[in-house]
Amino acid sequence: MPSLFVAAGEGLPSIVLDIGLALVGAGVLAVVFARLKIPTVAAFLLAGVLLGPVFGLIQDQADIDTIAQLGLILLLFLIGLEIDVRALAKGGRTVILSGLLQFPLTVIFGLLAAQGLLLLGVGSGVLDGNYAALYAGIAIGASSTLLVVAMLQRSFTLDTVSGRMALALLVFQDIWAIVVLALQPNLDNPQIGPIAASIGGILLLGVIAVIVARTILRSGFSWVAKQPATILVAALAWCFVVVIAGINVDDVFDRVFGVVPGMAVSAGMGALIAGTTIATLPFATEIARQVSVVRDFFVTLFFVGIGMTIPAPDEVGIVIVALILAALAVFSRFVVMLPLLYVTGFDRRNATLTSTKLAQISEFGLVIAFLGLQLGHIDADVSAVVVFAFVLTAVASPWLFARADSMYRVLSPVLDLLRLKHPTAARGESTESYDLALLGLHRTGSSLLAELHATAPDLLERTLVVDFNVATHDRIAALGPHVVYGDFTIPETLRHAGVDRARVVICTIPGDVLVSASPVGLVETVRRLCPESTVIFTAITSPEARALYAAGADYVLMPRHDGAHAAFAAIRTALNGQIVELRGQATAHMDDRSGREVLD
Repeated sequence: MPSLFVAAGEGLPSIVLDIGLALVGAGVLAVVFARLKIPTVAAFLLAGVLLGPVFGLIQDQADIDTIAQLGLILLLFLIGLEIDVRALAKGGRTVILSGLLQFPLTVIFGLLAAQGLLLLGVGSGVLDGNYAALYAGIAIGASSTLLVVAMLQRSFTLDTVSGRMALALLVFQDIWAIVVLALQPNLDNPQIGPIAASIGGILLLGVIAVIVARTILRSGFSWVAKQPATILVAALAWCFVVVIAGINVDDVFDRVFGVVPGMAVSAGMGALIAGTTIATLPFATEIARQVSVVRDFFVTLFFVGIGMTIPAPDEVGIVIVALILAALAVFSRFVVMLPLLYVTGFDRRNATLTSTKLAQISEFGLVIAFLGLQLGHIDADVSAVVVFAFVLTAVASPWLFARADSMYRVLSPVLDLLRLKHPTAARGESTESYDLALLGLHRTGSSLLAELHATAPDLLERTLVVDFNVATHDRIAALGPHVVYGDFTIPETLRHAGVDRARVVICTIPGDVLVSASPVGLVETVRRLCPESTVIFTAITSPEARALYAAGADYVLMPRHDGAHAAFAAIRTALNGQIVELRGQATAHMDDRSGREVLD
């Protein structure tokens, strides 16, 4: 069969033919996997296994390495674009401490677990290598940025408390992965000199890249800002400029100073530096958007290339160890990440939700295992275990993600037993009555509080806010409302908080964000609890609005309709030549409420 493809591709360079086969195999399997609701990353890996080890359609090792390396460089460049160190510094104690400690603690957990398996005689023959247990620990230390961000976007929960914490932890994990990539080449020779030289090369390249990015690159991107296609080319050009400069650091020192300091920077690390150095530029969002246009192409190549490097599992032991490693990855989120988030100041519900959503192995684990195989630290069996474990957790992730709230309810008795208490922010059994009860604080709710603070501060003092994000409670209380911690989708929480003593009950969170309960069911609950109150809820579609009215809502907000109404007013004003005045009014209104937003 391989000869048929060679004949059909006569006149084509082998690398072009092999990339074409990779894309065809990945595309066909992606359609099938999408139908089965299995993450397409698993399809790409399977395509690599089938094209390489199983059927041998792609046999040229040089082509396989080229496909994987190209995909790796651009995947790491994309990840670098998402790392904004300045934003992390503003994350507060919980984000910073959790981000700094989670990865190393989980790696230690995985390392000890792997060693324990060997002592029990499980995994012998697979995890016997000097670094096998370490690579197993590193593999479960981080979660998948690609999978988690995709699921957060699909479920419209990027802007929730647990969603924002998940993103922050993912960025910290990416930074830790950079550290691992920097130290990885020196594992066989862990001496201070080579390690210092390697880190020195990374720092030197990083400093030069930052200077160039903030001066020459900033000006260059401003010249082509109105040409999106050129931005994409310029961004990719910058990526490979840094990569080429990094791998040639020693050559430059040799030619200029006559010494070889051992400061060469790997291509993957260079790509990360390239992405990170432009992540804070004013054009970073547009660059990321443009690069994301071709992201799937490079991600596909990377995962297909990884699949081609692993052998077909001809031993049951590999599959068993992969299952155990996948289980350890999920288990570690609840025995390491959840308690850490709680101890550093996160409430236990959001700690559980975040841990559940991050219960998978990262693509960085595949990158590090791939490089470890090339460096001779691990053999193909260990690499195969990491890949299969990644696939298992990737397949399980959507199921876990959708049931994060259910997982919290299941774990609540255990959390009570471990004395992971609810925060003491609630003053539940008060007999005080309220004019307004706000259920949950999302973007619209935050703006509502700012509006009330500017126009009706007396009403704020008679307002009750029920929300489970303790991190925002001080800022809410500073505006005047009474704040109660709790999950407002639970009837007992509403009763203890005093929602039944409010004249008006409002929820501004739309159903696509309100994942732990249906808006219709919640309206019915509130109506039973508060038969005399005015109930205001939020809908996305007209059928949903009608369903909310039928369930007992007195009024339903429709943000999309309100936005369309405002847009039409702006268009009509513009046609009348008065857009400047309208903008002035809008800017004044925005400035007047500046600093009062709880969620900015």
